[in-house]
Parts: sequence; C-alpha cells; structure tokens
Amino acid sequence: MSLSLGKIAELVGGRLYGDPEIEIIGLNSLEHATESDISFYFSSRYKNLLTRTRAGAILVKEKTPEFSGPQIIVEDPEKSYVRLAAFFVPPVPKYPGVSNDAVVHDSAVLGKSVSIYPLVYVGERARIGDDTVLFPGVYVGNDVTIGQRAVIYPNVTILERTAIGSDVIIHSGTVIGSDGFGFVQEEAASIKIPQLGNVRIEDEVEIGANCCIDRAAFGSTLIKRGVKTDNLVQIAHNVVIGENTIIVAQAGISGSVTVGKHVVIGGQVGIADHIEIGDRVMIASQSGVAKSVPQGEIISGTPALRHRRWLRSMGIVGKLPELSEKIRQFEKRLASLEKRLDKGD
Repeated sequence: MSLSLGKIAELVGGRLYGDPEIEIIGLNSLEHATESDISFYFSSRYKNLLTRTRAGAILVKEKTPEFSGPQIIVEDPEKSYVRLAAFFVPPVPKYPGVSNDAVVHDSAVLGKSVSIYPLVYVGERARIGDDTVLFPGVYVGNDVTIGQRAVIYPNVTILERTAIGSDVIIHSGTVIGSDGFGFVQEEAASIKIPQLGNVRIEDEVEIGANCCIDRAAFGSTLIKRGVKTDNLVQIAHNVVIGENTIIVAQAGISGSVTVGKHVVIGGQVGIADHIEIGDRVMIASQSGVAKSVPQGEIISGTPALRHRRWLRSMGIVGKLPELSEKIRQFEKRLASLEKRLDKGD
C-alpha cells in the first residue's frame, strides 16, 4: 500500500511542507527509515538522528531545520504516527469460510463471514459473531459466545461459558476460563472448591500472549471495555478490571480484586487478594500491593508506598551502613555517659 504525502497530511490533520505527490509505502523509526518511509520526531533526545535519517518525510510538532526533507506539522507527532500506522498495517489474514479440517458442533451458531482455520474446535451451543477469525489450534468450549470482528490467534483456549464481546483480540497461547485457584484445608488435604462461574470480556479488549484469566468461583471474572494486557499476565477468579486499564507483562492479580478504570499496572506487579485499586492509580513495576489503594495514587515498592515516599525510603536504604555505624557510636557514647553518671562524675 502507498499513500501520497498530501493524503497523509489530510489523514492526520497536519500541514505539509513539501511535495504532496511524493508516495510513501511504509513507516519506520528515524534510525531505520528509508526514502520511501515516513517517520516521526517528538523528543529532543533523538535530535542527532534527524540529520542522519534517510526517511522520505517526517511528522513533527514544529518545522525543524535539522531535517531537509518534507515535513508534516501536527499537534502530537507520536499520536499522529499511531493513527497513520492503522492505514499501513496489513489486514488480518482470513481463511475463506469454515475449513473442512475444523470441528464445529452441529448446535454451534456461526455468524456471517466467519473465518475458521483448520484444526479449530467449536463446542456445543457456542455462538461466533460476524467476521470473527479463529486461527489454527483455537479451542472454543461449550456455551461460549464470541462477538463480531474478534480475532483469536493460534492455540488460544476458551473454556465453557466464557462470554467475549466484539472487536476483541486474543493473542496466541492464552487460556481463558480455567478454574480459579480455590481450595480449603481439611486436615492435611487440600479440597478443591468447585468454580461455578465464568469469564466475561467486554468489547475492544486486547489480551496478550500466554495470559491466564480464571473463571469465577461464582458470578463472573470481568474484564471491562477497552482493557489491554501485555503477555504473561495472570488474572485470578472473581477479579474485576475497570475500563481502559493497562496491565503490563508478568503482573499477577489475586482473587476477588477490584481494579478501577484507567489504571496502569506495571510489569511484575503482584496484587494481594480481596483489595480494591481505585480509578487512575499507577503502580510501578515490581511493586507488591498488599492493601487497597485510593483513586489517583501513584505507588511503588514492596510493600507498595506512595511513590514519593518510596523514593525517599530508597534514598535512605543506600545510607543504612553509615547510619548503623553512627548509631553504634552514639550507643557507645551514651553507655559511657551513663557510666560516668552512675559514678557521680
């Protein structure tokens, strides 16, 4: 696919300085772009790359003398680049209809223009919406519903009674609807608690590769509209994730946690069970969250503290050996003074 610079300027709402007839066939970074690519410049950290880039054109906030080629002036180059990328990304490849090598139960209901690759399994009473794509190795259990225009990549497992909305993307290797981790102790044995609920995923959610989302013990584990998870994320039973929350790789959320909307959970964060994370909270990577967090807080560390307090605490940690030595000296001086007082000096 190619677009003229004039068309690109129109798509991103920018002002073009240069020849509008120049054709662009791709997007790339300043460092790796070629003459047929467009790139973007949004931070002075990359100023040295402007004079060396081979890009055919760039998106910038204001015209720069550091780049001699065509420039499109936009309010936010990074967001404009993302918007433009949608026009260059190749479409999801679709199998023409339902493969003869797929297994689709007679009671399943398939929408219009579904694409079901070989080696897919669709169980009893499952419902697949219009224009949805199931790649090879996808397992869709009994009574699962999937909305319209969903893309389920290879080897995803969607277990019984899971409900998935429209425009959802689920990447390879993810398991949705496995049993929540629930046991009670009886003497030396662990007795399994039946997991009777399901998982509900609302519209416009994207789930990364090799994630696990457990079914609820009762009711639903709920992933609300617009949530995005990175790879290797664990979401336990009866968790609720609010709208447009972002969860980065290797985060783990324990059972019955409620996460608000517009929350950012960094990589390798661990969240204890039965707590609430308020709206717009930001949790720094590798934090351990053991208690509820009010809305709007920024927290870090293990146990997690307000970010500024954690930074001050970490500043003190590096001085602990010196502080320990000072305390020992003070203790010696105090003991000497007490001895002198006891002698009446």
